[in-house]
Amino acid sequence: MTDLANPIAAAPARAAFRTFEESTADDWSIITSHFPETQARVADHALWLMQSLEHDDGGFPVNRLQHSLQTAARAENGGENEEYVMCALLHDIGDTLAPMNHPAIAGDMLKGVVSEGHHWMVLHHGIFQGYYFWHHLGLDRDTRNGFRDSPYYDLTDEFTAKYDQTAFDPDFVSPSLDYYAPMVRRLFANKS
Repeated sequence: MTDLANPIAAAPARAAFRTFEESTADDWSIITSHFPETQARVADHALWLMQSLEHDDGGFPVNRLQHSLQTAARAENGGENEEYVMCALLHDIGDTLAPMNHPAIAGDMLKGVVSEGHHWMVLHHGIFQGYYFWHHLGLDRDTRNGFRDSPYYDLTDEFTAKYDQTAFDPDFVSPSLDYYAPMVRRLFANKS
């Protein structure tokens, strides 16, 4: 972006190729030099996506943002560490992008950012959540049992039992997204 105070300032360098096949090491040097700036925006993008959940309730008793805030607040009130609370906050971030596959969106977003156990928990929470309602849809509520051999089965079972499936209470008072914003920023700081 050109500095508005100095209109003569050069725009950031950009690669010149039209296909990856014709790209050069110099092109990739330019691209990789942009990585820190791109990574620095991740927390802002995550917060923007979280805020957008406020506009969709999907027929649930609370909107999707309130569900996420409630899940995080319940985890925090339950004494979970900050990384766990952030997983609770972000677990449904993909709900409006791909409702049937939202755990994969959150899981991919958190891969390499959180511990292996917390990543597994987020990635599989939808199947574990199914225990509480899939039988009403003619589905097998015990599908989660296919993951009993995972070292993270109990962690994910506890997450859905204590925090996720209980977070649809319209009377529950949660902190705002602004309260969690510094934690989101810490989570994504210096991560790739």
